[in-house]
Amino acid sequence: MKRFEGSICLVTGAAKGIGAAIAARFASEGATVLIAGLHLDTAQNMAAEIGHGAVGYEVDVSESSAVIRLFDRVIKEHGVPDVVVNNAGIASDHPSVDLPDEVWQRELDVNLSGTFFGAREAARRLIEAGKTGVIVNISSIAGFRVVSPERHVGYDATKAAISQMTKVLAYEWAPQGIRVNAVGPGYTDTDILKEIARTSPEIVDEWLAKTPYGRLLQPSEIAAVVCFLASDDASAITGQTVMADGGYSL
Repeated sequence: MKRFEGSICLVTGAAKGIGAAIAARFASEGATVLIAGLHLDTAQNMAAEIGHGAVGYEVDVSESSAVIRLFDRVIKEHGVPDVVVNNAGIASDHPSVDLPDEVWQRELDVNLSGTFFGAREAARRLIEAGKTGVIVNISSIAGFRVVSPERHVGYDATKAAISQMTKVLAYEWAPQGIRVNAVGPGYTDTDILKEIARTSPEIVDEWLAKTPYGRLLQPSEIAAVVCFLASDDASAITGQTVMADGGYSL
């Protein structure tokens, strides 16, 4: 399929993991993919690996001014993005009573504020250009139910907030023809989870025991859902968080 032929798609946090899979899927469907990562070299390396004319950019999504500069440069070089995927995010594992203030704040800044800055700037530029477009945010199963044995209250709180924010923005921007949805991935076979499986296989066993599929998801499966929501096939859908979790949230 070439559902995004001629489209410009910007994906944050796309230098690895789920974000990289999302970028690769958009590129395979004909989009000009713009990969935004915290470090320019890793973003450019992933762009080169994906090919199809993908371009790497550097951005710290927690800084509003940095996100504005990113959009300024992207628009100058490629035009207003038709699709923006706010994927950048971080997590830490701490008992809540021991969670340092700076860790809590950093997760709020990156996960929640970063998603809002990306969505706000995308909508602002689309409206200024008189264009319609699509924004897809990345939530999580951790935003809908308590997960264990990991303890990351900051991550969980921000992901729940992202899903509610997605509803609010979708309602507000619907008259301008901008659809806003979110995807809630389950446990996905990324490098981080591979390391957990190597060092603490019992944790992965616990996750799988709670997942009806009985397996980790593949990044490509999450990417497929994101691309569906960004496509005209999902033209009737806005304000929703689609759980791509192998049944975990059931």
